[in-house]
Order: sequence, then C-alpha cells, then structure tokens
Amino acid sequence: MDPIRNKLFLSDLITMDFPQSVFEEVHYLISHVYLDYDVSWLTSVFKDVVNLYNGNYPGYRQCSTHYHDLKHMTDGLLALASLINGAHASGVSFRERHVTLALIAIMLHETGYIQRDDDTTGTGAKYTLVRLERTLEFVNQYFARNGYDATDCELCCIFVRSTNTDEDIEAFPFTSEGELTLAQMVATADIIGQIADRTYLEKLLFLFQELSEVHVLGFKTELDLLENTIDSYKQAQHRMEHDLGNVRIYFLHHFMHRWEIDYDMYGDSIDSNISYLNHLLENHRNDYREKLQRGGLLKRLAILESTDTD
Repeated sequence: MDPIRNKLFLSDLITMDFPQSVFEEVHYLISHVYLDYDVSWLTSVFKDVVNLYNGNYPGYRQCSTHYHDLKHMTDGLLALASLINGAHASGVSFRERHVTLALIAIMLHETGYIQRDDDTTGTGAKYTLVRLERTLEFVNQYFARNGYDATDCELCCIFVRSTNTDEDIEAFPFTSEGELTLAQMVATADIIGQIADRTYLEKLLFLFQELSEVHVLGFKTELDLLENTIDSYKQAQHRMEHDLGNVRIYFLHHFMHRWEIDYDMYGDSIDSNISYLNHLLENHRNDYREKLQRGGLLKRLAILESTDTD
C-alpha cells in the first residue's frame, strides 16, 4: 500500500517478478471465464516461452534484450487475461479456443528478438526493425513443430500482428466480431502491460540501449527518449481509444469482479508513471538517473554499461 496515495499497486496483489505467479493468476482468471477450461495447451506454451527467454530452448540463446524481456511478456499476458476476465464480467463472451490463441499470441509476440545459437554478434535488439517478421516466422515454425492446427496458427499470427502500430487491425480477415475484439485486446494489453509496470521509467533506459544498437531511430540521448515518451504515450492513448475499440474499459470490470477494487489499477499506475516522468523532465533533467531507483534496475544497467566498455 502506498501511504501517500492510499491505493494498492498490482504488485501488492501478485508477485509480478515471478513468471509462475503471474501464470497462476492468468489460469485463475481464465478458469473463472470457462469453468471446465483445459489449461494444458496454455501451460505447455508458457513453459516453452519461459525456457526460450531463459536460454533453455533448443536452437536459441538466452534473451539478450533487457526491455523486451520475459517480464515484458508476463506483464502483457496478465493484462490480456484481465481484459478477458473483465469483458466476461460485463457480459461479453468469446470462443474459448480464440481466447487461448490470443493468450498464446501475446506470449509469443516478441520472440523475434531472441537470437539463435549461432548468432553471437550484438544483442537481439539489432532485430528491432524486423522483429515482427522474425516473430511470425517463429510462430509458424513453433505451431508446425508441435503439430498444432494451421488455421489456429493463422489466427494466432493475426493476433501477433495486431501489436504492430503500423497495422490496420480492422483490415485483417476476421471471421467474427469476437476475433476483432480479441485482437484489439492483445494490442491494448501489450501497451498497458508496459506502461503500467512500476519500473517502466527505469526500463526506458534499457529501451534506449536497445534502440541505440539499431542506430536509425533518432534518439541521441536517454533524455531524448524520455521526452519522446510523453508524445508516444499520447499516441498510444489515441490508438487505444480510436483504433483498438477502447477495450481498456474492461479493466474496471475486472478489478471490481476479481478484487472488489473500484478503480482501474493499470490506469492508476500509468497516470503515476507519466506524472513522475513529467516531474523528472521539469525538475531533474541533469540528475534523472538518481531519481529512478525502483527494482534495483539502475544497478543492473550500470553492470551492463561497464561490460560494454570493457
């Protein structure tokens, strides 16, 4: 509990830093949407994705990007399950298989950053501009390797593509309104999961590292990226409201139904992050790093930076 704000954080309810804890909550939420839900497929994919990020999946190295990491995946996964749960609480239903495919899609949606075993140059950040193509290649290979249905793979790939801001989601070949809404939820969960993270501002410094490796995205300093984040958030807000069906309203139903909390904890966390970012930009442009101490991430960043200079 924050004594000043007198409100809970999501991390007070769920151990967000432990993937298995997040997955258990996801299972709980979906099992209350579908009472006889068979979690075996979801569990199998989750284990494979955790192994992939941890360097225990055949043919691939451990994840080397520290913004687009395992927690980025689990944050998005929980946000999506919360939206689905909130939609159910407000009377909106989806086909069970489509929900499973949406959850699988958000688990796989950044796999394009993972390097293969023989790729030892730089980090996965070098694939930033081709992340989507590499991810779709991985998804197709993963479904084929495990004998999953090709039609399921096609829909899963559409859900993955929905996270790309350059895509027009309504132009995808959906066969139902429910598929469209789930795609909007996947894209919304991807956005919300990132910005609501209590260490979002700290992780932006890791994002700067990733973008610096690409050399083409125009941020010369961390401060450039922090300043741009304000405009990026405004664009994300517009996209969620106008292009993604404003499905984020289902968070309110979720938190009331699941926790008897009468506000959107995700929205509250985002407001806090953006407010503090504005404070840093106005008052601490020269010492912003000293003010970003959550999660001990700056110590980890210092270690990475010292390794880069060795």
